[in-house]
Amino acid sequence: MASARNVFIFGLDDFHRAQLATIEQAQRFNFEPLLAHDEAIHPEVFPVDEMLAKSQRTLEQYPDSVDAVCTYWDFPTSTLVPILRERFGLTGADLSAVLKLEHKYWARREQQAVVPELIPDFCAVDPFADDPAESLSIDYPLWLKPIKAHSSYLGFRIHNDREWRHAIEQTRRGIEQFAKPFNEILAFADLPAAIAPIGGYHCIAEGIISAGQQCTLEGYAYQGEVVVYGVVDSVRGGRHRSSFQRYQYPSALPRRVQSRMIDAARRVIRHAGYTDAPFNMEFFWHRSRDTLSLLEVNARCSKSHSPLFHLVDGASHLQVMVNLGVGREPNMPARRGEFALAAKLMLREFKPGVVRRVPSADDIDRLYARFPEAQLHVHVEAGQDLNALRFQDSYSFGLADLFLGANDQRQLLEKYAEAQAILGFEVAYQAPAA
Repeated sequence: MASARNVFIFGLDDFHRAQLATIEQAQRFNFEPLLAHDEAIHPEVFPVDEMLAKSQRTLEQYPDSVDAVCTYWDFPTSTLVPILRERFGLTGADLSAVLKLEHKYWARREQQAVVPELIPDFCAVDPFADDPAESLSIDYPLWLKPIKAHSSYLGFRIHNDREWRHAIEQTRRGIEQFAKPFNEILAFADLPAAIAPIGGYHCIAEGIISAGQQCTLEGYAYQGEVVVYGVVDSVRGGRHRSSFQRYQYPSALPRRVQSRMIDAARRVIRHAGYTDAPFNMEFFWHRSRDTLSLLEVNARCSKSHSPLFHLVDGASHLQVMVNLGVGREPNMPARRGEFALAAKLMLREFKPGVVRRVPSADDIDRLYARFPEAQLHVHVEAGQDLNALRFQDSYSFGLADLFLGANDQRQLLEKYAEAQAILGFEVAYQAPAA
C-alpha cells in the first residue's frame, strides 16, 4: 500500500479531525496542523509575516514529503495558502486568482465583466477621507463593508446620513484588525492599476440586494472544469434580516433556480482563472421577480457546512479540499448519510447584555442522549458581556452553534426548539442608555 499523503491544515482542531475522519479513504492521508488554532484563527492581531515564516519553517522541517497545504478558515489563512503553495510547488489556485474572489472591490469588478445583471451598483470608499461621502456614487439605502473582513464584521446597512456617520465612525475604530494584514498580503500580489490604490483600509459601498432567499453553492474547479456538488440554504433573521439563523442542506430552492446559479458560478470562477481549489459562492433569489443577485465568493470550502454534508451525503465535504490539495479530482458521495436534511443552527441574542447561564455538562449530556447526531459549540461563558465578543455582525451576538439532522423541515424545527429548552441559555439585558 502506498504511503499516506501528508496534508497540512491551518488551525486544525479536534472537531475538524473528526470531520476529516468521515471522508472516503481517510486512511490514505496524514493530517498535520499548520499553526496552532489560536495562532491561525483568532489572535489579537494577524502578524502575516510571522505567520508565513513560522508556517514555512514547519513545512521545511517536516521529515517527510509535504503533499498539500489547505484551509477551511477565512482570512488570513485563505490568502496564506496560495503563497505557501507557490513556495513549495504544490497544486492549487494562485494568489491573484484568490484575490479576484476575496478582495471585495476587485471581485465586483471581475464579476461585473461576466455577470453584470447579478451585481448591484458599487463604489470604493475611503473611510479616512475628510468627507468619505464625497466618493459615494450610489444612493441610500446601501451596505458599507470593509474591503476585507469576515463574519459580517463592520458590515452596516445604511438608510440616512445619521447611520452613515455612525458606520464611518465604527469603521475607523475597527478596520485596522483586518486592513493592516490584508495590505501585507496585497504586497505579495501584482495588482492591476485600477485595483492597487484600493487597499485594506478602504470599504465598498453597494446597493441593497438582500431581499430574497439566500443560499450558498459549494463547488470546486479542477483543471479548468467547474463543479458544484451542493447547495445550502442560508436563513437570516433579526434586525434588517442580516444575521444568520441557520444553514440548511440540501436547498429547497427550485432546481431551475439552482441551475442558473451554477451557470453564473462557472462564469465567475473561470473568468477569475481560479482552478484546482474549492470555493463557495453566495446568492440571493428574489422569488417575486425571479431574479438572482450574487453576494460574494470565498476561496475555500465552508467549515460551517462540513457536518451537514456528512449527515446527508455520508462524508464531510472536506473530502473535496483534501483531494484537490494533493492534485486529485474530488468525488463526493450523494445522499448516503443518515438524514434527509441537516442544519447548522445559530443561537443568537439581538440585544446587549451579560450571559447569566450557559449549558452545564449535564445539559450537554442530555442533548447528546436525546439527539445522538448533535454537535454543539458554545461561544460564551457565564458572566461574559456580549459587547466584548469579537468578530460579531453589527446587529447580533452569537451564543452557540448547534448541528442537527432530521427527516424533514418540521422535525428539524421541533428538534431545535427542544434542544434550546435543554440548553437553557440565559442573558440579563442591559438597560438602554438614558
